[in-house]
Amino acid sequence: MNKLRIAQIAPLWYPIPPEKYGGVERIVHFLTEGLVKKGHRVTLFASGDSKTKARLASPRKSHLAKDKIPWSDSYWEMENLSFAFRQANNFDIVHCHTGIRALLFQDFVKTPIVHTFHNPVYSISKKLPPSLEILRIHRRNTNGCFVSKSAKKLCPVKLKNKMVVYNGIDLNSFKFNPAPEDYLLWVGRMDPYKGIENVINIAEQKKFKLYLAGKIDDERQSYFRKKIKPHFSAKIKYLGELPQKELTSVYKNAKAFLYPIEWEEPFGLVMAEAMACGTPVIAFERGSVKELVINGKTGFSVPFLDKNGKKNLKGFSDAIDKIDEIERKNCRDCVEQNFTIEKMVANYEKIYWQILKKN
Repeated sequence: MNKLRIAQIAPLWYPIPPEKYGGVERIVHFLTEGLVKKGHRVTLFASGDSKTKARLASPRKSHLAKDKIPWSDSYWEMENLSFAFRQANNFDIVHCHTGIRALLFQDFVKTPIVHTFHNPVYSISKKLPPSLEILRIHRRNTNGCFVSKSAKKLCPVKLKNKMVVYNGIDLNSFKFNPAPEDYLLWVGRMDPYKGIENVINIAEQKKFKLYLAGKIDDERQSYFRKKIKPHFSAKIKYLGELPQKELTSVYKNAKAFLYPIEWEEPFGLVMAEAMACGTPVIAFERGSVKELVINGKTGFSVPFLDKNGKKNLKGFSDAIDKIDEIERKNCRDCVEQNFTIEKMVANYEKIYWQILKKN
């Protein structure tokens, strides 16, 4: 098979790979290194402090979070896209991981572009927000790749191509543990829609030991101090934002991973990471959960609303009582079969060749 010249365009907020938080950045890292390993000539457009075996190209030396540039300031992200697309004709295919902003540049080049939408691409109202209006304008030329079937289905705009590739994780970094300790775990960014208040509520009612781990963005510091921190106790502990090696140890020793989310999660890398260690997942049936969690086999997928149309905390709590019914080896097997780096890289390769054959 011929080898391709591939550009991978990453966000600039964190380095590739990220030191701690950074799900998108971690996936871009796995994909880039996997393609290099297969012999493709890959250029990674990312922050200058990134590390890669591909050729690194960057418009700035350091990642944006390091310089405390807020999420709302998109100028450097646009500069990175401009920097990359000026070189697009040097590649066989360009793969963007930066969201809808990249669509503004694709019509200026002849090289085929693939966009992976790692974040939600849907609207909660009938009127499309500006981002989706832009997507609709460019729909006939857009090769859109989604990280779950749910995310693809929720996108209201019909694109030239709508494809699905599940994220993959490095199985070597997650060791299977058949004999966990007696605590339950929540991992995520400190946001209400990530379900942290739900899991604290249930933990206080059932009086089990709960560990929390995750990043606190600057704009969520007040939320954390007022809504989350007052609940810390001998039973409920916050471990901070952990580097991957420490987080893996916390995953594998947990009796269960609790994820009572309140939004349409496009993928949920933390669920795959927990299951890779053999830790079953209990999650609300939102977004991609049913695609990752096999109900009754690798955990429990709990309906978000009860029969009265209220948040189903009791159903979630009841599922915790049944966690010993789950065979932990099933969790590891599920990840090995569906959510590995190798499978993800191979699927993206197929997409590249399919698109090139059509052009």
